Amino acid sequence: MITIDGNGAVASVAFRTSEVIAIYPITPSSTMAEQADAWAGNGLKNVWGDVPRVVEMQSEAGAIGAVHGALQTGAL
Repeated sequence: MITIDGNGAVASVAFRTSEVIAIYPITPSSTMAEQADAWAGNGLKNVWGDVPRVVEMQSEAGAIGAVHGALQTGAL
């Protein structure tokens, strides 16, 4: 058993079930973005055996737009 906070739990599940991760680090969820970026940098793979692509955006709206665009092209 591992004891982690809510941000860590969500980051772990989201990373493992995503192909594209658009991040905009902002308090109080900065740790989720930092963890996803670190895991991708270390080559951690998702459930499909690929390393998710992590893209840091300049605003919350940019992150939303990137996720929308990824979903429109069939990415998870």
